[in-house]
Amino acid sequence: MSDPGITATRRAVLAAGASLTAAGAFAGRAAAQGDAELARVAGARRILLKGGVVLTLDRAVGDFARADVLIENGRIGAVRPDIAAGDAAVVDAANRIVMPGFIDSHHHFYQGILRNILSNGLLNPDYSRDISGALTVPYRPADVYAGTLVSALGMIDMGTTAAVDTSQVNHTPEHSDAGVRALQDSGLRVVYAYSRGAGPAAQYPQDLIRLQKAYFSSQDQLMTLALGGNLNVDQYTFARKHGVRMVAHGVRDETEKVLFELARLKLLGAGDEYIHCTHLSDAAWRLLKDTGSEVSLAVPIEMAMGHGMPPIQEAIDHGIRPSLSSDVGVTMAQDPFTVMRACFTLQRLNLLQRARRGEKSLPPLLTTREVLEFATVDGARCLGLAGKVGTLTPGKEADIVMLATDRLNVWPLNNVPGAVVNLMNPMNVDTVFIAGKVKKWRGGLVGVDVARVLKLVEEARDGVIARAGFKTSLFA
Repeated sequence: MSDPGITATRRAVLAAGASLTAAGAFAGRAAAQGDAELARVAGARRILLKGGVVLTLDRAVGDFARADVLIENGRIGAVRPDIAAGDAAVVDAANRIVMPGFIDSHHHFYQGILRNILSNGLLNPDYSRDISGALTVPYRPADVYAGTLVSALGMIDMGTTAAVDTSQVNHTPEHSDAGVRALQDSGLRVVYAYSRGAGPAAQYPQDLIRLQKAYFSSQDQLMTLALGGNLNVDQYTFARKHGVRMVAHGVRDETEKVLFELARLKLLGAGDEYIHCTHLSDAAWRLLKDTGSEVSLAVPIEMAMGHGMPPIQEAIDHGIRPSLSSDVGVTMAQDPFTVMRACFTLQRLNLLQRARRGEKSLPPLLTTREVLEFATVDGARCLGLAGKVGTLTPGKEADIVMLATDRLNVWPLNNVPGAVVNLMNPMNVDTVFIAGKVKKWRGGLVGVDVARVLKLVEEARDGVIARAGFKTSLFA
């Protein structure tokens, strides 16, 4: 007999999805609202971003003080000055930086309804007790949908076009379906790292087989599948058997002995992702490098919540270019600008302090361009998508952000990477394309009933808190 709570929340998920999908017919809606330009762009096969400052982050293509970017059938067709494309829908990119979308390699999307609820918390005991324990356990599928949806839409709004969802709320198959459905409805490019759940109905990791057949049978789509877990022999064995990458939590000095055991058993795979990696030994770093592993650093969270010193320099010293991630919205902002600035300032602080202590022959200070590469090029590689996105390279899919420079917090524009990393914030995200489809236009999300989403999120938040018996305070 089905659980009436799950049956009710399944109906709520379907209704919410229908609401969002209905709003998604944005071309007609835009025309009705008088936005003829958006309607033309939304329906176009070819789109020409005209006259922007183009930061391709592809050294072979180069960067341009003024150039055009042609989008054809969802892909980048050309990048150069003065492209002639008479049949294309033209978008004025003057006073805009046109660059690849940001990539977040590790975020717990379901926690969107709990944003900032643990403002001053530490990983232990606070997060483990309050988030992983008290507040995650009473989630219903509709709560997963609401939290995942608002996280994904929030990312698009802030210029992130691809991310890894480390989904640790898979209490039942219905919970998993709700999370996948929310990601599909959002239009974000996502690696869904199917992870653990709680309770007797949880089917981790076996339900990955069903999910793989139901949602991930094709590689030619916005969503791809991975197995989220820890450094665990059984989990790695399962991932290798079913041909998916691992996205591993709990990677630190206390657990690295399992990493060596996994290597001895030949279970490590190129492209597996390792999160945090705090205080690893040189031998562990060499192993990650030699096996073609990817590293995700959540610098603001690692500093604020007690994971340990973010190993930015350790990764670089061992020849690993890390990706960047926001981790948990329960404590810190998920926007890429916060994450990039934290990485930039901390690496430089550590090296400058070492110089103050008299150390010689130090590594170079990070530049803003290198940090931008962490958040784009290296993020794409970490997601296994380097051939698809991460640079504005002709042939790649058109995941593009246009960042406004004619704002009081940026103008005049004197250095492009520096403006993005050191000056900008989400208010500068003007327009977003994912696979050539316009997702944000001139400062507003496209095809999203924002009021409906906000109501859905508030109701889900209230329900989870009530069922958990969790005490909150706006000012504590």
